[in-house]
Amino acid sequence: MAKRKIIKIDEEKCNGCGQCIPNCPEGALQIIDGKARLVSDLFCDGLGACIGTCPADAISVEEREAEPYDERKVMENVFKQGKNTILAHLTHLKQRGEMAYLNEAISFLKEKNFEVPEEFFVTKYRKTPHEGCPGMKEMVFEKQGEEEAEPGKQPSQLRQWPIQLHLVSPLASYYQGKDVILAADCAAYSMGDFHSRFLKGKSLAIACPKLDRNTDIYVEKIKSMVDEARINTLTVLIMQVPCCRGLLAIAQEALKQTQRKIPLKLIVISIEGEIISEEWVSLS
Repeated sequence: MAKRKIIKIDEEKCNGCGQCIPNCPEGALQIIDGKARLVSDLFCDGLGACIGTCPADAISVEEREAEPYDERKVMENVFKQGKNTILAHLTHLKQRGEMAYLNEAISFLKEKNFEVPEEFFVTKYRKTPHEGCPGMKEMVFEKQGEEEAEPGKQPSQLRQWPIQLHLVSPLASYYQGKDVILAADCAAYSMGDFHSRFLKGKSLAIACPKLDRNTDIYVEKIKSMVDEARINTLTVLIMQVPCCRGLLAIAQEALKQTQRKIPLKLIVISIEGEIISEEWVSLS
């Protein structure tokens, strides 16, 4: 069991002023029934951006042992706080595009005979409202069977959005229990058959270890994919240029820190789009 830093709110001190809300970039805090509430610790990064704006000194950060995220356990706590908090939690999951967790929450509420509004039920083509940048809104493209390509055209094998590692939620529904491709940004442009050869049936994240400045967040996201989204395998697809090796190093560092152990595969592509090497990587 790993330790996590999580925001703690002292309800006795909280006066419900709401000054903490704009300083929570994850949208995990809301004012409900006159008190600040952490509606989902799933998205609380524990950095405490909200602390300095609390005039009542009601917010602090606690570090404690935390099991991998369990939606049912969260719902047991949310349910006790009443209807407004329940609806706020469901809205939070929907806005973040966490459809797998939203479905779990709805299932829990049905067992409790709680009437869930129709707006929270997921349709076949899943688009979810998202506050903030439209590029971070989770979308899953569900298509029936294999599509026949028109002459001279190759169908896309992409079934998700977003794909950039900075933008994705590591706990998005399209990562849950999936085989994941972590590809260098240039890889898809170099390989003519990237979609059919590597992407088909897999989930995707892309990154550039040279141009993306904050790669520490990449390590944390990959750890979450493994331990919490419980991905099956991770394949790192990089170019032959030296700087691209940084992407492999990021993946290796993340997997060394995970509780679960999964297979790691490395594929190296030449700048002409040919496969140079393909191997399973040992973390020992």
